[in-house]
Amino acid sequence: MVTSRVALQFPTLSGVKSYRDVDAYIADSMHWPAELAAVRPILLECGLTEEIKWGKPCYGHDGQNVVIVQEMKQFLALMFFKGALLDNAEGALEEQGPNSRLARRIRLTSVDEVTRRAETIRVCVREAIALGDVDVEAASPPELALVEELQRRLEGEPKLRAAFEALTPGRQREYNLYFSGAKQAKTREARVEKYVAKILEGKGFRDR
Repeated sequence: MVTSRVALQFPTLSGVKSYRDVDAYIADSMHWPAELAAVRPILLECGLTEEIKWGKPCYGHDGQNVVIVQEMKQFLALMFFKGALLDNAEGALEEQGPNSRLARRIRLTSVDEVTRRAETIRVCVREAIALGDVDVEAASPPELALVEELQRRLEGEPKLRAAFEALTPGRQREYNLYFSGAKQAKTREARVEKYVAKILEGKGFRDR
């Protein structure tokens, strides 16, 4: 007898649904149930264990989180916690956004794609397992290549440089991404100038 979807869910104070197990999660999936069912055995065949963490299917090895499954409206994501330290097989791994440090994800949009990319997923999982208990927070992120107009201002203004370097890596990347997004040098210079005061205040691009 199949248990109803409502019975499979457990309310939490945070508002995030909690599920008894991955079977319950897939049964309640509104976007990618077939893709979830297809990718699950690939992950388990790699020797990973599964459980529900943060309301989502999460796969680990020897007590270390390896990959978590994230359902988006446009795609299903396999988010590797230490993705930036992997070799990025076939260019499969992408950053989640400008503030993403080490997490990288693989996008999937169909069962056929899951099947086609199964070996790539296995390669990423094997590499992630091989990393063992590498400390994600202690791992050094790739060096940030600053846009020329920002680099020039920092070199000429020690106070500004100190303030920028005091920002978190995510805030530094977000500023640099915004400055470098302009095609013309004049526009990039104007953008840097506009945010100098904010940087000196120790604020991020989105801070008020």
